[in-house]
Amino acid sequence: MAGLRPSPWRDAGGALIPVAMDAIRVSALSKRYGDTLAVGGIDFTVPQGVTVGLLGGNGAGKTTTIALLLGLLVPTTGSIRVLGHDIARDRFAALARMNFSSPYVALPQRLTVRENLSVYGHLYDVPDAERRIAQLAEELAFTDLLRRKAGQLSAGQKTRVALAKALINRPELLLLDEPTASLDPDTADFMRCVLEKYRAESGCTILLASHNMAEVERLCGFVLMLKRGRIVDRGTPQDLLRRYGRDDLEAVFLDIARNRGVAEAVR
Repeated sequence: MAGLRPSPWRDAGGALIPVAMDAIRVSALSKRYGDTLAVGGIDFTVPQGVTVGLLGGNGAGKTTTIALLLGLLVPTTGSIRVLGHDIARDRFAALARMNFSSPYVALPQRLTVRENLSVYGHLYDVPDAERRIAQLAEELAFTDLLRRKAGQLSAGQKTRVALAKALINRPELLLLDEPTASLDPDTADFMRCVLEKYRAESGCTILLASHNMAEVERLCGFVLMLKRGRIVDRGTPQDLLRRYGRDDLEAVFLDIARNRGVAEAVR
């Protein structure tokens, strides 16, 4: 991917040594439902240790792309490699090293927060899962909610618990679908701080689907712009701002959504 792919070698005291592989490599990926094209032959790579934004309007293909990366959907065409594993052949080896969060996917409502997280700790074979749950509860400020049923939580509380679920196995790759949707500004900022801290400390790769352009500008080093299932532009936030002659990504998003090309946007 132009502008995103790092050099496969780095200089170490005069000797060239290989750097880490791409966390995600997608080639000619498409998904159809009958005559409806949800994702249309997209190609992109995401190097390890970066945060990439996956942007587009409703129906652009963001959630479908994430579901394909997770192996929840079978592609119509194309290939996906995640953390070096072919998702079509070796999905579970990759899944053990990644995780996912979305406020639109509810945890079992009748289980307590602790019970929900214990289930996921067991599924991911997390060593000393109870200690990990206590650590996440403290970091995400929901220790007092551990005995409460998931169905009794507020939107902000549910989002914090969902992020804890996504971090429980210390993932190398984190897929996030609108992680701060419906949150008040204070809670949303808290969540972004947690994500920034985790990425900085762990070297985790993050693919972030979001409608919050300020969030994307803050968190993402690179952006993929989707429209009707296709990638129509890509680059760093600064690249896109310069190319469209805009001051913020929201204006760039609107130019693309309203079919204004770069030349027209600049005029």
